Amino acid sequence: MNTHNQNDFRFRPRRQAGDEQVEYTPLRVPSRTVSSEALFNGLYEIGINHGGALYRLKITRQGKLILNK
Repeated sequence: MNTHNQNDFRFRPRRQAGDEQVEYTPLRVPSRTVSSEALFNGLYEIGINHGGALYRLKITRQGKLILNK
């Protein structure tokens, strides 16, 4: 029985030439996850201070995220 979920981002197939069997390797899982709703709290742009530089994280009209320095 195959228990692999295609929507699970922690696994990706590793294929070799001529190999019919797929081997799944676990990827590094983030130690902390924050929802964008909690991060932005109703705003469309926030500032992030990192290493003395100010970054701007924005939500676009299409709902995507853009990070600018």
